[in-house]
Amino acid sequence: MSEGAFEGIRVVELAQWVFVPVAGAILADWGADVVHVERIEGDPYRGLATQGIGSERGGVNLSLALANRGKRSIALDVQQQDGLGVMHRLVEEADVFLTNLRPKALRRLGLDADTLTTRYPSLVYARGHGYGPKGPDADQAGYDASAFWARGGPAHILTPPDRDYPIGQRGAMGDRTAAMALAFGISAALLKRTRTGTGSVVDVSLLATAMSMLSSDLLAVLGGDTPSASSGRGPVVNPLVGTYRTKDGRHIQLVFLEADRYWPQFCRLIGREDLLADARFANLASRRENGAACQAALDEEFASRSFAEWKELLAGIDAPWAPVQSLPELVDDPQVVANGYVGDVLVDGEVAYRLPAVPVQFDERSPTLRRAPEHGEDTETILTELGYGWDEIIGLKEAQVIL
Repeated sequence: MSEGAFEGIRVVELAQWVFVPVAGAILADWGADVVHVERIEGDPYRGLATQGIGSERGGVNLSLALANRGKRSIALDVQQQDGLGVMHRLVEEADVFLTNLRPKALRRLGLDADTLTTRYPSLVYARGHGYGPKGPDADQAGYDASAFWARGGPAHILTPPDRDYPIGQRGAMGDRTAAMALAFGISAALLKRTRTGTGSVVDVSLLATAMSMLSSDLLAVLGGDTPSASSGRGPVVNPLVGTYRTKDGRHIQLVFLEADRYWPQFCRLIGREDLLADARFANLASRRENGAACQAALDEEFASRSFAEWKELLAGIDAPWAPVQSLPELVDDPQVVANGYVGDVLVDGEVAYRLPAVPVQFDERSPTLRRAPEHGEDTETILTELGYGWDEIIGLKEAQVIL
């Protein structure tokens, strides 16, 4: 797009780590001016390279860059009165206040939702929580590994019953998923404001995000059943929905939900008309009744060809299936390349590094990815935009209110 969807929108982001900053990055992708307010010592996510997370490659912490792409950074001590004064000047000019500070910390600073929405009625006040804004654990610290993965249920339902410990999640899985929901909520609140002139308070929690992702299992619970934990292939209901192992130890996922529609085509494609003629496999009901036998026949068939051979062969059927890919294969997947799902970040006209793009596109285009700011890189520029003179800026520096 020649103009981003959020062009002209100012976001003040008093947040750290991943969840809420990623929501801000999504808004920045589509044109919002996002000011990332960091502590004087910096966003703690900058220091996590010491644990091997986002370790620097070519001088760039890629995890931090992904969470803060396209923003500006101001280093500000909001615990000092003068720092709070700067914060209010920022919020006064803002459309959105975005935070993941806990409720008690926001109340202590006078930056809670009641205070700011009363003072600035058109402000969209957006909060990211571990466990939600109400209840006994509203002030409990929550990260994606605790609030999303553990308490939210994925660790339990995805762990095979024969394991001694729950499987570990992939990095920031809950954070990035919840960030999409928060960005959507902010977008909706901005749309509402165009109709009413007033802002809204938007809340998204990691706990609620996990529950949303597990909606199918929760429907079973709400209906009185207890869904079982993951256990490999599980019972055979429809042999044409499942994972099959190839000759070279790779896997193909079949998702032929309309099994009777695809069974004849599939049997002819693989040269097994004998399966098509077998009364045990004549239709969905008989294949379910004889599921183990049907699955065994398909296991034998899949084991006769390599991963590459199966991909070439299955390309000849108009049905839902997919290769189980490694991440290096995913990055070079022709569909990923064609749709620009991995983008280049340019610095001084040269490709500095690559990042996954936001999954939302406008007019069949992903947004241009921009680099993340250095700690406090834009402090002076932002203060001059707010009307601070250089004598005032020097005074704030000497008082260690700004970096």
